[in-house]
Amino acid sequence: MQGHQVIALTLTAAVLVACQTPRPVTEPVPVATAEPTVEGTVVGDDRTAMEAAVEAGPSSARPAAETTQSGPALNPNAPDSYVVKRGDTLWGIAKVFLRDPWYWPEIWQVNPQIQNPHLIYPGDTLRLVYIDGRPTILLQRGDAARVMPRIRSQPLEGAVTAIPYETVAAFMSKPSVLAKEQIKDAPYVLATRDMHVVMASGDTLYARGFSGPVELGTHYNVVRVGDPLRDPDDNRIVGYDGIFTGAGHVTRGGDPATLIMTESARETEAGDKLFAGGVDVPLDFIPSAPKTKTNGRIMAVSNGVTVIGQYEVVVINRGAADGLAPGNVLAVFTAGEVIRDTANRGFLNANSRLFAEKVRLPDERSGTFMIFKTFDHLSYGLIMEATNVIRVADRVENP
Repeated sequence: MQGHQVIALTLTAAVLVACQTPRPVTEPVPVATAEPTVEGTVVGDDRTAMEAAVEAGPSSARPAAETTQSGPALNPNAPDSYVVKRGDTLWGIAKVFLRDPWYWPEIWQVNPQIQNPHLIYPGDTLRLVYIDGRPTILLQRGDAARVMPRIRSQPLEGAVTAIPYETVAAFMSKPSVLAKEQIKDAPYVLATRDMHVVMASGDTLYARGFSGPVELGTHYNVVRVGDPLRDPDDNRIVGYDGIFTGAGHVTRGGDPATLIMTESARETEAGDKLFAGGVDVPLDFIPSAPKTKTNGRIMAVSNGVTVIGQYEVVVINRGAADGLAPGNVLAVFTAGEVIRDTANRGFLNANSRLFAEKVRLPDERSGTFMIFKTFDHLSYGLIMEATNVIRVADRVENP
């Protein structure tokens, strides 16, 4: 009996050892929920998400099965997890994980137990997992207190915005292009004390047209309504040039309110418009492709440059009436040149070259544009990526 027991124990041990032998993994293991104890891996040391995505070169570390499956194409350098850092934008984070950032909503899985799960904060961890074979991003809060049903200890403005806050704030407070809706609703300069035309620091002006009671100390920029801005496609007026004339803050409420000038760039006149400093649009939207077919053009750029680069504010001739909304992403195309086909007409015959057939070369994609503010017939947005020279009159359409 003892011999049989020894044999039985030996066989049992062999079976257990066989069960513990690791098996080769042929595909990503689906994960349904985030484990609260798992920590993410920081991409780089001090780099933001955008810097990491731009600086990363081609990588073969991720198995081909993860990049060729159906659904949004992953960035070949996408990490398994990413810890959000101060200075990140949602666009930059999406670009870390995806080849095309506007597909972010298709892989972003919100947690219904977290209040407003679309807001992402520095210190939060985003994990790349696979559910039913599809890539999914899960959110793990960096501060456990944030998931509790109580007031956040971190202010709302600490959340990661879709695009750089400072760039949008600078443009919105001193808009160089004014939509009709902005002009209609903005308060205006009624008069200046002692009828001064050229204002200096410390001078007084009076303003009316505020939508509600004016708070003391509120900062306003004064903007002149300039020449009309016409749609290049049908020549209709869709907006006006905005010319910054000065700035001041409210020292007395009432109707009219009183402002003391703190900056003067040029003459200020009755009728000039006042715009509060800062941003009056939400920046927690999610990148997305337009729901309708869009085909428009760049009408203006904020600082008057001829060559437009990344994070330049531009204005396009399509807006809410065309189905556009904040967060929509459009591709920018440079029109192909028109050349004469002289390839088979001889290079020594000037007349042949003169009467050669004209051929337009194909349009080439030169960048990516994201909308942050829409009006009826125009929209403000940022050039998020510029792979070639971008200029006013370049075409924008669905990505």
